[in-house]
Amino acid sequence: MAGLKEVRVRIASVESTKQITNAMKMVSASKLRKAQNTIVRLRPYEAKMHEILHHIQSKIQDLPLADFAQKREVKEALIIIITSNKGLCGNFNSSVIKEALNTINNKYAQLNKEGKLDIITIGRKGSDYFRKRRYNVINEFDSLFQNLTYENTEAVIKPVMNSFIDGHYDAVDIIYNKFKNASVQILSNECFLPVETDSFTATHKKKNKSDVDYLYEPDKLEIVSQLIPKILKLRFHRAILDSNAAEHGARMTAMHKATDNATELIKSLRLYYNKVRQATITKEILEIVGGAEALKG
Repeated sequence: MAGLKEVRVRIASVESTKQITNAMKMVSASKLRKAQNTIVRLRPYEAKMHEILHHIQSKIQDLPLADFAQKREVKEALIIIITSNKGLCGNFNSSVIKEALNTINNKYAQLNKEGKLDIITIGRKGSDYFRKRRYNVINEFDSLFQNLTYENTEAVIKPVMNSFIDGHYDAVDIIYNKFKNASVQILSNECFLPVETDSFTATHKKKNKSDVDYLYEPDKLEIVSQLIPKILKLRFHRAILDSNAAEHGARMTAMHKATDNATELIKSLRLYYNKVRQATITKEILEIVGGAEALKG
């Protein structure tokens, strides 16, 4: 049975931990609000781009998705794995890593064996895991979340898109956590390239109230050829923003649970402390009474 001093030390330790987890929860909640606002501000722009593309598609029989929709035999592939730089966010990172390993060992097992599967990691947790296990990590972007701008995410995905066009990669997958709400993250394993025509043009599809047309300059095909790469870059940027928001939501939830657990543990320790203290006092009283009775005898 632990002594009173040991229990007091443990109570103080748990209370200190509780203060830390509670502070981390509030910090994550603040960052989550900012991340959510960023996604909300992006939605109208993203929706409008898809609306324009869908409108042009309705005017053109065969929408040319250029080289980004070319389906060919997968001889070389790339997986982009998005994790976080920090831990203490539940299974946020482990679920992504587990899904990536499942994809590597099943979908791309032969390519991985032949050394024709490349990996790009975004986030230190994923980078450390796959680099230490000697996977073919060709690039790491651990600092991307420190300055999360469209220009920075574009710099990551543009070379990948060019590599697909040049035929260096036949498939590009992205594995990350998609943000749903503060307590729910959806593990997503998406085929980024080649583009699926139906899903690509149906995204954010709007029902037009009237059959209107626009004036296109220079022409529809030229606009489509410029619009598709922009939408792809925007998709990738949205995936990064989703992962960022999902991370803060996961950490806020994890720290909330940790704070609640610390509160319950403190209650149990204090109850145990009072029981031990009461037993000690009772024992001392009995010893005093016994000594007094012995003196009388």
